[in-house]
Amino acid sequence: MRKLFSLLAKRPEIPAVRVAALLSAWFLLFLNCSFWRFVWTRTEISGFTDILFMLSIPLVVFTLMYLAFSLLLLPYVGKPLLILLLIVSGATNYLMFQFGTFIDADMIRNTFETHPGEVKDLITPLSVLWLFLGGILPAVWLARVKLVFKPFWKEILARLARCGILLSGLLVLTPFVYKEYASFGRNNNQVRRLVNPHNYLYATVRYFQIEHQKKRPFTKLDETAKHVPYPDEEKTVFIVVLGETSRAMNFSLNGYERETNPELKKHDIVNFRNVQSAGTATAVSVPAIFSFTSRKDFNPTDAKYTENLLDLLQQTGYEILWKENDNGCKGVCQRVPNVEMDLKDKRFCDGTYCKDEILLDGLEEYLRNIKDHAFIVLHTIGSHGPTYYRRYPPEFKKFTPTCDTEEIQTCTQEQIRNTYDNTILYADYIAARVIEILKKFPAYESGMMYVSDHGESLGKNGVYLHGLPYSIAPKEQTSVPMVIWMSDVMKKSDHLDYECLKKKAAEGEFSHDNISHSLLSLMEVDSTAYDKSLDFFEECRTYPLPRKN
Repeated sequence: MRKLFSLLAKRPEIPAVRVAALLSAWFLLFLNCSFWRFVWTRTEISGFTDILFMLSIPLVVFTLMYLAFSLLLLPYVGKPLLILLLIVSGATNYLMFQFGTFIDADMIRNTFETHPGEVKDLITPLSVLWLFLGGILPAVWLARVKLVFKPFWKEILARLARCGILLSGLLVLTPFVYKEYASFGRNNNQVRRLVNPHNYLYATVRYFQIEHQKKRPFTKLDETAKHVPYPDEEKTVFIVVLGETSRAMNFSLNGYERETNPELKKHDIVNFRNVQSAGTATAVSVPAIFSFTSRKDFNPTDAKYTENLLDLLQQTGYEILWKENDNGCKGVCQRVPNVEMDLKDKRFCDGTYCKDEILLDGLEEYLRNIKDHAFIVLHTIGSHGPTYYRRYPPEFKKFTPTCDTEEIQTCTQEQIRNTYDNTILYADYIAARVIEILKKFPAYESGMMYVSDHGESLGKNGVYLHGLPYSIAPKEQTSVPMVIWMSDVMKKSDHLDYECLKKKAAEGEFSHDNISHSLLSLMEVDSTAYDKSLDFFEECRTYPLPRKN
């Protein structure tokens, strides 16, 4: 027995060059499941060159890994770095394979800006098992191994020789499979976001490159902006209900076969049937919605150094309030009054999340006490996954059976769809309640907009949640609902042809790019930031907007 313990306690000695090869093989075979699934499903084998192409891919990936690990595997620092890579790669392997996630700079941004509750939702028995088998076990093995290094120049030559052999093999294959690689890469350039760990290492560097800005001046949009109202005396109160992860195709207002909008349809609303989001994740879409920069030119880092719609409205006299029940306002509300919901409020919260009804608590009293014009944003948690079942109270569990687990990939498509649709049903209720509260103040020039930041994938083609690169994201993630309601006072005071607006909303194509320009005009603010061509109210005005002298 003593000999057995002695044997177990003994640290195996392995040459560093061999460890680099073993780690490369481990990453190749076990930590790139999503990559191999992607390649297999997108390659048609119809001849010898296709077979050769498929057989060459393991050599290419192994060489890529070996080159990287040969550079990292240095005395003292190499082992800790590779242990960290193994653990992180074990986690990313699970996320990519189970949810169809691609790793890029925006995904790294989401990671840094995520809510602790969202991380908690992803810690499940299955994810722990994947992490343990794929990352922790090999990390423990590596920690126990005693790396053996040759004298400096001999070690360098040994590594160069092995890298040279691998690269020579690739050079021999290149003439035979070059066209296949060129074609596959051209048609599937997103594949690089699946190669673990190169994807998240590159994406992390890229993220910090974007974030690392020299001190730059803060850009004011328009210091001469001014509230120039139509001649009326009513207080203007507008509320934006900022939805989370709602997709347009699950709104019955847009033709969905299930009745998911029973409350909103009771009100005289304008429903925009075709609206595209600015991004596929909150960290991009939320600041973009309140920006005056178009999606193709928008950069979340630039947005941190530039005023937005809320700044202009506050500057021109509006009382601003941002109520937060999701993962933060992403910098949009940092210069205006804002309040986060209290997770300890047991009426609505479970200690990790709050139901969105908490945003309505005290809203009526707040409206009763406003001194002048007010603009309010209610940032909901909406349909945020994977724990859809935690987003609504029991009375909204209309569609069953539901997926009452964090591991949504273990549920049937019907269960996921049912649970998600229940969140839409609850979002409909929240938006309608805001309208009902505003109707209690008939003297106000009031209105409400509901718009979601992005959509959601529910398992189609193996893709779940959201956050795919915009260029490859399915319409489920980029097509979002948008609804507007206006009081009779607002319709009259703002000289809007409501029927014209309904027709335009039903037939036209819109995006998040339209929102700030349209709301700025609806709030009757004259500013150089305003672009008339992006104002979806403009064509339906029966009297032109007042302008500064």
